[in-house]
Amino acid sequence: MARILLAEDDESMRRFLAMALSRAGHEVQDVADGAEALAALADSNFELLLADIVMPGVDGIELARRASVIAPRLKVMFITGFAAIAMKHRNQGGQQAQILSKPFHLRDLVDQVDQLLQT
Repeated sequence: MARILLAEDDESMRRFLAMALSRAGHEVQDVADGAEALAALADSNFELLLADIVMPGVDGIELARRASVIAPRLKVMFITGFAAIAMKHRNQGGQQAQILSKPFHLRDLVDQVDQLLQT
């Protein structure tokens, strides 16, 4: 399947999402914040960045902006409870980011990730 970088500051949510994506056949590296995600991007080749928007330090919007410079072909999906903010910043690095609003069902997450990866 795909290599996914998951950036989520809520530990229980991060573990839950990583487990669901792994069970769906994806290889997932999960990190607790944007700074860790940037370091991981520099060292590895990912197909998808799945990021919460509201995180301490480097937030999801800034992470996506910087990630587009590091890995221009990287696809981006935001997971957030703040859909209005995400919609405002939907275009990152010349491509349109997908948005999944919290709360969501894990099946919706897996389906949207798979759909995004096919584009």
